[in-house]
Amino acid sequence: MRVHVVSDVHGNVDALAKAGEGADALVVLGDLVDFVDYADPNRGILGTVLGPETSAHFGRLRASGRPGELMAFAEKAWSRFADPAAVVEEAVRAQYAEMFAVLPAPTYAIAGNVDAAELWPEFAGDGVVLADNSVVTIGGLRFGFVGGAPLPVGFEPRRAGPWRPYLRRFEEFAAAAHALEDVDVLCSHVPPAVPELAYDVMSRKPESASAALLDVIRRDRPRAALFGHVHQPLARRMRVGHTECVNVGHFRATATPYVLRW
Repeated sequence: MRVHVVSDVHGNVDALAKAGEGADALVVLGDLVDFVDYADPNRGILGTVLGPETSAHFGRLRASGRPGELMAFAEKAWSRFADPAAVVEEAVRAQYAEMFAVLPAPTYAIAGNVDAAELWPEFAGDGVVLADNSVVTIGGLRFGFVGGAPLPVGFEPRRAGPWRPYLRRFEEFAAAAHALEDVDVLCSHVPPAVPELAYDVMSRKPESASAALLDVIRRDRPRAALFGHVHQPLARRMRVGHTECVNVGHFRATATPYVLRW
């Protein structure tokens, strides 16, 4: 059995169309949307809708801006539209129409923190299984899936400007992860809460990670835990007990799927 796994596609439709070639199944671990393209400010929703200068400055503020500066800048930038949420949703729908159209059958997919998970059912065709919060048997192995990213304890999901990312309450994410029982392969967008796996060497800070995923790894001892989210990780893989934890890579940049064989 050969399964290809990708994460953090961020609008790379051409590579996504080829991601399943030679595989028995494709697994997508989220972040299909290209909202802010840090490598090319002309691309992404910010670049195409608000312009490359706005996109580039947004990237600089995210990396080194003062507290509150990024949010204030974004609010001012989007204020040129009467209904910025509708503008963003239209752009997201256009991206999803392209990307879901190239997914092979079967594809097993979960949304990432940048995705609009509520829109996925209207774009997923018959060959695409929306696997969030479920266990699916693929080639005799039990794959457990949990999408999105957990918020810190006590935080509530809220719309940040015109865009509401797939951020889940801490308790909700933990409950979804713990409910994935007897998994052979644990699939998530964010990594388990292992410092080396969560730390991004370019942003020089830890990205979102989940202690609940680490609980499942220690409880079920799956053969693999696969995830993305951290584009430039300090460690791309690490063994936790019996489990090989693997960041499958920033697919937008590499265009190369991770290959899982058994």
